Amino acid sequence: MSQFIHVGFGNIVNTEKIIAVVSPDSAPIKRMVQTARETGAAVDATQGRKTKAVLVMENGQLVLSALLPETIANRAQAEREDNDEA
Repeated sequence: MSQFIHVGFGNIVNTEKIIAVVSPDSAPIKRMVQTARETGAAVDATQGRKTKAVLVMENGQLVLSALLPETIANRAQAEREDNDEA
């Protein structure tokens, strides 16, 4: 069953489709984001705020979030633990 996590401002993503959650500060990630924006493969979930995390999805799309990578990872981990208990 699909599990979803909140990535800010009412936006949610499927945790089963996330490959990585990375910081947007490095040059390679900046290039990835720019290329994704140009090709339409970027989903901007920041609501105009600064991008603090980039979620790399299975289908090659990037989800841009205004939450820190640690926050998203903690939410995903908490969701996984909740489902393990159930």
